[in-house]
Amino acid sequence: MSPSHIALAASVAPRRRVLIVTDAWRPQINGVVRTLESVGRELSRNGLDVHYLTPEPFWTLPVPSYPEVRISLATLGSVGRLIAQADPDHIHIATEGPLGLLARQYCLDRGFAFTSSFHTRFPEYVAMRVPVPQEWSYGYLRWFHGAAARTLVPTPSLRADLTARGFGRLELWSRGVDGERFHPGPKTCFADLPGPHLLYVGRVAAEKNVEAFLALRVPGSKIVVGDGPDCARLQRLYPEAVFLGYRHGDELGALYRSADVLVFPSRTDTFGNVITEALASGTPVAALPVTGPLDVLSDATAGALDMDLNLAVPRALNLRREDARRHGERFTWAASARQLQAALEPLRPRLAASA
Repeated sequence: MSPSHIALAASVAPRRRVLIVTDAWRPQINGVVRTLESVGRELSRNGLDVHYLTPEPFWTLPVPSYPEVRISLATLGSVGRLIAQADPDHIHIATEGPLGLLARQYCLDRGFAFTSSFHTRFPEYVAMRVPVPQEWSYGYLRWFHGAAARTLVPTPSLRADLTARGFGRLELWSRGVDGERFHPGPKTCFADLPGPHLLYVGRVAAEKNVEAFLALRVPGSKIVVGDGPDCARLQRLYPEAVFLGYRHGDELGALYRSADVLVFPSRTDTFGNVITEALASGTPVAALPVTGPLDVLSDATAGALDMDLNLAVPRALNLRREDARRHGERFTWAASARQLQAALEPLRPRLAASA
């Protein structure tokens, strides 16, 4: 074949199609949704045709205490039809809920390979609300991910933890940050509040350990950005704190830039996207030395880790903002997308051939 024919064949070669199956989707505001949207944009820039199978086409029911999280009332047939319409070359199952479970079964019934990812410590979340032993929940997750060609996890410490729990074929898939939206700049918020300005960003729920932030015995103003089932209770208990609700886009970026430190009290997050958003904004972070912060805050000049946040916050306040920004620049969605793209497994056999 001549070079011109080779070039022509390359120019008309179809784009590889990737289907991402997720139970977590808009209007939810969380790290899973942000990750899947951000990585999808980067995969598209890399020449892939990205599709999502989400709860949007289905009737849903709200999860008790989590009304914005909804359970899809889907069937194997309806999910299968949507997968066949997408005709993907790769299937990535991002969550272990009803849609993920049905997509998993669809793939297994047809001998299709797929990848999966572990985003959330649901066993710990469930155990905080109902008397279900964590090992039962981890048993389900081991079974779910055991069928995947590989399971992607965001940090080395989580990989080590899951390996110890019997999970196999684990590979790293880190996260990124929008460095254009989250960047250093002048403080434009909190002028009417005494400093230092201590910021929490995220869901206001038991698993986020927000009360540990509000109960800190350190000077300054405590500002909460987010909402959730614990919000009303914590507002009553801590009337001196400022609760702003959810903030988005440039307004959220201004809040990060105006804070003196981000406090991340969670013990259960697997990464912590808000950490990288704060760092990119030039705001140092105080956190517990647990999975997520332990990996992200690997540079002691960008954040302070301590099991006592009363000790971590003063240390973080003494860190230089330029060092936080420098460390935050290490995390990009382009790099994250490359990791996912390299891990994708081709379907065998091709879906179109069997549909």
